[in-house]
This record gives sequence, C-alpha cells and structure tokens, in this order.
Amino acid sequence: MTRQDIGESLAGRLFAAESAIDAALAETATLAAMLPAARAQAYLSAVSGQRAFDGAAASISALAEARSHLVQTHNTLAALARKLGLDTLASGPVDKPDDLPPRTGGGIAPAREEAAP
Repeated sequence: MTRQDIGESLAGRLFAAESAIDAALAETATLAAMLPAARAQAYLSAVSGQRAFDGAAASISALAEARSHLVQTHNTLAALARKLGLDTLASGPVDKPDDLPPRTGGGIAPAREEAAP
C-alpha cells in the first residue's frame, strides 16, 4: 500500500467521522429544541423537565468539543499530507475553505495549479 493509498483511506475515514459527529450534533440539538415544547404539551412543570434538558445541553457541549478536536485532527493530517507531498488529497462532497472556485463534488480531487506570475 502506498502513502497515497493510505492517505486516501485516512481521508475517507476522517470525512466519515466528521459527518457522524455533525449528524449526532444535529440530532441532539433537535432533541434539545423539542424538550421545552414537549414539556409544555404534557402540562409538566419546568422543574420536572430540567434534568432531561440539562442532559441534552451537556451532550451538545460534549459533541461540540469532540467536533473541535476532530477539526484539529483534520488540520494536523492536512499539514502532514502537505509535508509528505500528498497535496492532492481531498475527500468528501463538500467544498473546502480554500476551494476557489468551489469543487461541487466529492472524492479525490487534483490540486489546483497555481497561476503564472
């Protein structure tokens, strides 16, 4: 297995991990948003639903921290890829912040050629 193959495999796993955390964060935020309305619809006091809301809010905070750590991992791996000459690695169906113009696609994309001075 070449470094390029290993990098491509890692890029795919990184994208999957980022997507999983984003999905978990979105689902947990939706749950937290529903809790006050559910409490009111069930005619329960605010006191009876507070522990559930605290748990959901804490979960959102923990997922946000996990997402931050994964972004740091992404940046570290990207720097390592550049150092190893694997600049062509890009994974996922999302545009990267420095994609000009946006790629509007996924998978492994070649590095952009620099404009002549």
